Amino acid sequence: MRNYGTSKILSAVSGVCLVILSGCVAVPTDNSAIAQFEGIYQEEWDLRGKSYLESADIDSSQRFDDVSSVRMDATRKYLEGVQVKLQKIDRSLLSIEDQINFQIYARQIAVKLDELKFRDFEKPLNSDSSFWSGIAYGFPKKLETEQDAIKFIAKLEDLPRFFDQQMDNMRAGLERGFTPPRVTLKGREQSILNIVDTNEEDTSFYAPFENLGAGVPPEKADILKADARRVIRDEIKPAYEKLAQFYIEEYLPQTVVSIAATDLPDGANYYQAQIRKYTTLDLTPDEIHSIGLSEVAKIRSRMDEVIAETGFKGSFEDFLHFLRTDPQFYAKTERELLMRGAWTAKKFDAKAEEYFGRIPRKPFAIRPVAADIAPFYTSGRGGPGTYWINTYNLPSRPLYSLPALTLHEAAPGHAFQIPLSHEQDDQPEFRRKDYISAYGEGWALYAETLGEEMGIYETPYEIFGMLSYQMWRASRLVVDTGVHAQGWSRDEAQAFLRTNTALAEHEIVTEVDRYISWPGQALSYYLGEMTILKLRAQAEDALGAQFDLRYFHDAVLQIGSVPLPVLEEHIQRFIEGAGKDPYLEEK
Repeated sequence: MRNYGTSKILSAVSGVCLVILSGCVAVPTDNSAIAQFEGIYQEEWDLRGKSYLESADIDSSQRFDDVSSVRMDATRKYLEGVQVKLQKIDRSLLSIEDQINFQIYARQIAVKLDELKFRDFEKPLNSDSSFWSGIAYGFPKKLETEQDAIKFIAKLEDLPRFFDQQMDNMRAGLERGFTPPRVTLKGREQSILNIVDTNEEDTSFYAPFENLGAGVPPEKADILKADARRVIRDEIKPAYEKLAQFYIEEYLPQTVVSIAATDLPDGANYYQAQIRKYTTLDLTPDEIHSIGLSEVAKIRSRMDEVIAETGFKGSFEDFLHFLRTDPQFYAKTERELLMRGAWTAKKFDAKAEEYFGRIPRKPFAIRPVAADIAPFYTSGRGGPGTYWINTYNLPSRPLYSLPALTLHEAAPGHAFQIPLSHEQDDQPEFRRKDYISAYGEGWALYAETLGEEMGIYETPYEIFGMLSYQMWRASRLVVDTGVHAQGWSRDEAQAFLRTNTALAEHEIVTEVDRYISWPGQALSYYLGEMTILKLRAQAEDALGAQFDLRYFHDAVLQIGSVPLPVLEEHIQRFIEGAGKDPYLEEK
């Protein structure tokens, strides 16, 4: 394993104390305190699953979320009450596991309250994603019964109401100057118009009706399909037409011009809250910027070594130009790109048991990113059951970066880690179903570096592709804080990525716009990876010959998506337990 160095992040992580102390004596528990805590989080979790719908009689599977300002204000008041109740619990009376649960849950509530305090719901879009473009990812892939189909049609009929509420919120954001920067939103109306201009049967809304289960009587199938086409024609498409008109004529012309989050209302505090949300650490923008510059320098040194291994003669800039323009590094067809991604995924499968003791039960498929969002989407994305590869604009999808992308988004990254988290049946649902970016993205970035150790990268170019991805994430620390706290321009941010990474020009533009319009999120990746690398080094040093990499990985993944300080305490306990198989009791 190559460790590209650590810096102030380590002291920032180490300096956060938890309620749970490694090696402590048995904690006296109080069943009433435990029951009180469980009652609080279970009630809130049940309501969260229904999107805090006003009536418990409303079937949330038949409607989209209620995102009205009235509902959001009521949710904030409710969560403030939850927070007060939590503060009254004597945490010392909880079991060790419930103390961990408490810290994770209390942070979830604090993050949600920050989002409501800053009224993030009035800015329900960025250059990367939006409330209208991500809808289909939550759709069922198959409608098993007639009742399932009827409920789904009812949900589609509710979409105009959902869109109207979102537009009302966006108008409120416009009034107070709380919008994504205008420059990052230009052209995004195309993802709206794509639905308007597509035949009903070719939209993502109709796709579930192409896969009706055996529970749908054959005589009802055609009726349900016709009903779905009617709803798409008479409800969905007019809602998208209305949204397109609003976006083009009303919203986009009035969005803010400044690209800095600190120029938004209460911007400095808003950006700091975004940092806390995505990194789980109390670091300032200046501290993160400094960490980024230090790490960029370290990775650049390794990149120079790999260039020398290729035998290339020329400057660093010449080598990047060579990578960006030589046809050997690019797929000629969408199918070829998908197949190369699948090949890397199967290479990992052959190595998995050497590096992991526990393998998730859920497999994943490999699919192209949907055409309506692909032009402004990232190069790939992974999650439970699916690894999406962006096949749009093939000259911007280098094959030398595809192995790192696959390890990150598929296995052992997101499509591996998230299902494992869901399978921790002894943990409450608010833990199993949560996703903390610093942990999840940190793990996925660590998975990229692990690929070198596993022998996944076959050429120096693929290793350079991995290093370029590492540089990309380290550069985010510099770019995100530079834009949002240090007055950087969009051109300066693009130039920094262009100079330091092998990213294609299309990706440089889309990525910088993503950081500009989604402040703080890009900071989570590298800070999370640094923490995992540090913890592995500590475990290796402390355990010596007893260190088993499979058990270390299992220990990291077993705890689920948690704040980085909680992960650190968990690994300290793993070390004090002699690095044993964390699933030993089950065996």
